[in-house]
Amino acid sequence: MRILVVEDEPTLATQLVEGIQSAGYVVDVAHNGVDGHFMGETEPYDAIVLDIGLPQMDGITVLKKWRAAGRTLPVLILTARDTWREKVAGIDAGADDYLTKPFHMEELLARLRALIRRAGGHASTELVCGPLTLDTRSSRASVDGTALTLTSHEYRVLAYLMHHPGEIVSRAELTEHIYAQDFDRDSNTVEVFIARLRKKLPPGLIETVRGLGYRLNKAQ
Repeated sequence: MRILVVEDEPTLATQLVEGIQSAGYVVDVAHNGVDGHFMGETEPYDAIVLDIGLPQMDGITVLKKWRAAGRTLPVLILTARDTWREKVAGIDAGADDYLTKPFHMEELLARLRALIRRAGGHASTELVCGPLTLDTRSSRASVDGTALTLTSHEYRVLAYLMHHPGEIVSRAELTEHIYAQDFDRDSNTVEVFIARLRKKLPPGLIETVRGLGYRLNKAQ
């Protein structure tokens, strides 16, 4: 799963990137509203953390532009001032949730998990597909209660498929959601991760749809 952080304060931006990455996500960062707006409009993020007080273009304007362009991805706004007017303005602009600075990283991660789950129609912190369970809180997967040992990229591929069970997901889509913007992407490596996952999962759980991509088989 891929997250965009739009935050102009360097120290906080670094803390956000490191904290979100430690939870198993891929993170891109923008330090002003103009860059943030462009990245959020052109890249396929699973969620965005957006500061309200940004240089060049404020967060409310950025959010309004995304929503006007039909971008429906979950957005969590950050505000430095604990005022009800700013919160209301953010929600009215299309924000899905908000946090007031300072905040605990654990709370931000919990809210991000909830936003991503709801966007995919999931109610629980545990995603289940047949014998396979993925705990989004601990970033761990198991089969019939037995923990799986996964690399970071294997986990990201599996997590994306688990958030979209029964859907056909192309190699290009997986590539866009498991690598950061500045990473040298190669969609062929997705086949390698899928092959590795299949060796660790029950047969038939990950189905290849010829010419289209992969599908996590909910019927398992």
